[in-house]
Amino acid sequence: MTVDVVIVGASAGGLAVAEGLRRRGFTGSVALVDAEPELPYDRPPLSKQVLDGRWAPERTRLRTPAELDALGVDLLLGRRAAALDVRRHHLTLGDGGVLGYRTLVLAPGLHARHLPGRRDLAGVHTLRTLGDSLALRADLLSARRVVVVGAGVLGCEIAATARGLGREVTLVEPAARPMLRLLGPELGAEIARLHEDQGVRLLTSTPVTGLVGEAGRAVGVRTASGAVLPADVVVVAVGGRPATDWLAGGGLALDDGVACDDHCRAADDVYAVGDAARFGAGGCGGRRGVRLENRTNATEQGLFVAAHVLGVAPGPYDPLPYVWTDQFHVRIQVYGAVPEGAAVRIVEGSVPDRKFVAHVETDGRLVGVVGWNSPGRTRTARALLAVSASTAFPR
Repeated sequence: MTVDVVIVGASAGGLAVAEGLRRRGFTGSVALVDAEPELPYDRPPLSKQVLDGRWAPERTRLRTPAELDALGVDLLLGRRAAALDVRRHHLTLGDGGVLGYRTLVLAPGLHARHLPGRRDLAGVHTLRTLGDSLALRADLLSARRVVVVGAGVLGCEIAATARGLGREVTLVEPAARPMLRLLGPELGAEIARLHEDQGVRLLTSTPVTGLVGEAGRAVGVRTASGAVLPADVVVVAVGGRPATDWLAGGGLALDDGVACDDHCRAADDVYAVGDAARFGAGGCGGRRGVRLENRTNATEQGLFVAAHVLGVAPGPYDPLPYVWTDQFHVRIQVYGAVPEGAAVRIVEGSVPDRKFVAHVETDGRLVGVVGWNSPGRTRTARALLAVSASTAFPR
């Protein structure tokens, strides 16, 4: 069986490719392949609205069944992609089935990273899928003490949600500040104050060496100092790795993701989008490229690739990175980046009021905009960033 366009991964990026093709008049066959049995759903609510119980799982669906039917796409859900042969244009599935393709788009996403040691302990969770969120919620409802390992965006969101449910929460992080890579030290300190003001016990500069279990269940987390942080539930939020192991030997260049050119093309008739796509790789100087792990990029990249497949994409893919997060009563938005050593200047509002817009500058050039409970003013400031030549990410 040969399909005109096969898309591996039915989350935001993969669905955006399918919709982008149809919106531009493509009438050929399209198949969406995903190992999960769920209809395409959104991931950002999993650590917030689903985890705290405000949303039923069905509310995370990106499209209704009727909308998916109208799209005219074959949904091959609950079927895992297992191997790729680029030369023969063959995709092998976990059940042994083989799909031929004229164009292949890879949107495999990430696998959650784990702590070394006993992954079989009950009460230990990662959060990547809808099933993960529901399982964690079930454990949180009967827990008293929760330890979250990793204070990136996901870890901070989970800690805020668990604290909002009334649990005793310890958030432990090896770096000196929470969300340091995204916000830098100055604004990372504000995240620390936010969590501490809400009763979260925050331990920074504290590496974790493993889990402590009794009778098959996690009872704590051991730090590098030898201290044990007691826990009824442990959440490991230490990042993700591209779900590309199955692509080894298939004919693609893999480098912490699928290496793609400036047009997100990994090989003849093969593209990649979303968290696992490292775009802008190769070229003069052997650039490694950029891999962006955020919801907005997945959608924008999917639409770009759909246009490129149809031969109507303008220029290279060059997005303005955007990340947002909701924690407690605060919405934080980041356009561009906060590079190490950059100057952070408050241009509207004030930090003590926890309502401000900050410009991030390197060598006097605007490279990022951070908004804190100021969505309208942040979008206005974004316009300045969009026209700045310094917005391009180094590749």
